[in-house]
Amino acid sequence: MINKIAIILLGFLLTTSINYAQKSSSKVGLSSLLISLEKTYDIKFSYSDDDIENIKIIAPQTGISLESLLSYLNDKTYLQFKTLDNRYVTVSFLNKTINICGNVLESQNLMPLALASIKVNGYNLGTTSNTNGTFYLQNVPVKSVINISYIGFKNLEISAKELFLNANCKQLYLEESSEILSEITMQKFLTSGLQKSADGSTILNTEKFGILPGLIEPDILKTIKILPGVESVNESISNINVRGGTNDQNLMLWDGIKMYHAGHFFGLISAYNPYLTKKVTVTKNGTSSVFSDGVSSTINMETSNRITNKFSGGAGFNLISADAFVQIPIKDNLELHVSGRRSFTDFLNTPTYTNYFNRSFQDNSIASNSVNNSESKFFFYDYSFKVLYDLNYNHAIRANFIHIKNNLDYLEQYTNNNNSIEENSNLKQENLGAKINWEANWNSKFITNLSAFISDYRINSSDYNKDTDQFQTQFNNVLETAVKLNTVYEFSDFFYLTNGFVFNEIGVKNTTSINAPTFSKTIKEVLLKSAFYSEIEYKKNNTYARVGFRANYFDKFQKFIFEPRINIRQKLNETYSLKLEGEFKNQTTAQKIDFEDNFLGIEKRRWILSDNNRTPIITSKQASFGISYTKNKLYADITGFYKVVNGISTANQGFYNNTQNFSSIGNYKTKGIEFLINKQTNTISTWLSYTLAENNYTFGVFNPKKFANSLDITHSLSTAFNYNFTKNLKASIGGILRSGRPYTKPVDGNETLQNGDKTIVNYDNPNTENLDIFFRIDVSGSYNFIFSEAIKATIRLGFTNITDRKNTIDSYYIVDESQENNVRRIDNYSLPFTPNLSFRVRF
Repeated sequence: MINKIAIILLGFLLTTSINYAQKSSSKVGLSSLLISLEKTYDIKFSYSDDDIENIKIIAPQTGISLESLLSYLNDKTYLQFKTLDNRYVTVSFLNKTINICGNVLESQNLMPLALASIKVNGYNLGTTSNTNGTFYLQNVPVKSVINISYIGFKNLEISAKELFLNANCKQLYLEESSEILSEITMQKFLTSGLQKSADGSTILNTEKFGILPGLIEPDILKTIKILPGVESVNESISNINVRGGTNDQNLMLWDGIKMYHAGHFFGLISAYNPYLTKKVTVTKNGTSSVFSDGVSSTINMETSNRITNKFSGGAGFNLISADAFVQIPIKDNLELHVSGRRSFTDFLNTPTYTNYFNRSFQDNSIASNSVNNSESKFFFYDYSFKVLYDLNYNHAIRANFIHIKNNLDYLEQYTNNNNSIEENSNLKQENLGAKINWEANWNSKFITNLSAFISDYRINSSDYNKDTDQFQTQFNNVLETAVKLNTVYEFSDFFYLTNGFVFNEIGVKNTTSINAPTFSKTIKEVLLKSAFYSEIEYKKNNTYARVGFRANYFDKFQKFIFEPRINIRQKLNETYSLKLEGEFKNQTTAQKIDFEDNFLGIEKRRWILSDNNRTPIITSKQASFGISYTKNKLYADITGFYKVVNGISTANQGFYNNTQNFSSIGNYKTKGIEFLINKQTNTISTWLSYTLAENNYTFGVFNPKKFANSLDITHSLSTAFNYNFTKNLKASIGGILRSGRPYTKPVDGNETLQNGDKTIVNYDNPNTENLDIFFRIDVSGSYNFIFSEAIKATIRLGFTNITDRKNTIDSYYIVDESQENNVRRIDNYSLPFTPNLSFRVRF
């Protein structure tokens, strides 16, 4: 009996002690605790209810002295407990200091930000975050404000009380400064990695790129062609047509450097390595006043701008080329990013290379080495590097360099008077660019960015014609330098003011020389221009607005051009949104298309500079309005647009007709409707895009004065279906169906006419006929391998034009050499069925 009583008493004591321990370790409100302590210690606490509101601590042990009690309360709260006499205790913030901590993370990918600056406003106190983004700071005034900054990110201010080191360190998220207002509004648009921003521009995040029909890589310029209103009438990324514009009307920037060359393999492959390019932003209208040129669109490519302090990289190959990139931390505040790519087409032929080669060179004798005893070697490469150096917490230096090159050697062997002769023709096309940039965060509200760049584009050819025994060289060079100062002032979290000044110098040189008869011609033009721009940006609740202007001055012409810009988006409710965009833009460079003085018959375009006379400054005016619908992962958008581009020349339109040798200034007007619908689930993304457009030239000296634009695509429909079988296995199929482009045919029954001693094609009225409908279906698939936590790999397989349809992309006529009264039609065709494969490793 005694043993049973002892067991019951022991159980009771254990239960009581456990319950007490649980109660003693649980937090209680400070307000109720002070009331209890006043009764226990016969004291009176003097405090403000606001000061102790929402404070909870673990109750102190019972029976401790008053001195120990006050020491405990001082240690566990950010308040100051101080005795006035034997009975009264004051509770306040006066002269109270605390220990704080926090974890600084990047808001987009939750990566820690090392060496972030932590400062106590108004005090000589501060520290930096460690490699894990964590910081600790002692003896911080409790009522102070902590300022957290990191170069390239928006500053964050938070009260010291919120960082009080009495529990786990608080996580603090910083947003990239370039996305303060224009943040992502759609994280997944069509496929993973494609996103929509608040200003309506489309963003390609190459790190998160999913899958698209026919693509084996996140090819930057091929990807944007899936957007409504973006076409390529000849299937080339060197000829991207945005809302009816020519390719030279697209402003192409790589880390702020204006680029004049876009593609390898003469337009079949993007010249920009996607694996070091972090983000690509495509804007068709409502462009920020920060940007000039590009009357049709702005394509802004940006590489990573943040020091990661981690060694990482990747390498891969496809059936055309191999590439690698690496990010190398040198010091905590110094990092190097390097990328390189080279084709192996000069020593290894693959089915993909053969199709690409025949597609690129089908319109001349180089194609398929059709000339007897001839040999051609073609290769391309590109490389880039970027130095990232943080001077201190608020100042950063970035330096970039890029080099892109295509090279073609063509060797002919023939016999003349029993002598064996070899003649070599060559074509080189390259673009070099370099930039240095200093970004400074002067305080939590004011940021400046000072940069300077140089862009040097060159194309030269040496061409031997054995029939005429002539050796001809052609050279085209664009050299542009610019200095730019950009400032951003933050009035509030939703209101920003951007101002800037730009000074540009552009020089364009064109040279032609012939050995027999001896002839040489060089034309060089130089233009200085400067610009001031200003814009306000506002985003709060359901409204986004960006309104700005740009004032351009051309020193040579003593001429001003003023350009207003507007971009407004209003969310009506959770489902519907309205958008209004408008802009005036100008550009001073254009590409002249010359069918006679060309580069080896392959590249017929050369850059020219405005002279305000025969080659005026090209100007544009554009407006668009649309409505979008978003609900249950269903997105639909319809946009109407109207655009007028003045100052275009017949020389840069590529006419194959009687006007091709005339020089006349005119304009084109295009209007249309773009429609897109996209439905997504956890495993599926499917979309349909349709554009209805009308695009017409007006040239006053021609008859008729108004006729169809050579880039007029009346109907364009594309659709795709993406399916994720598993997290690692994905497939995509899609198709394109569009109207054929306009072309000009000869006059029936009177196909040729005599022009002096030369017979030429007698063309009918321009662009009255259309090529056959263009139709293509593409398929691709990808699979991810995970070798370890640090090493991952992806294999992709793509098929272009799986039906092997023979699409005509261009047609023109030449005089039949065997019968001068007749003409012969020349057709250029798109890629046939073409497979490609890529394999990549990331570490």
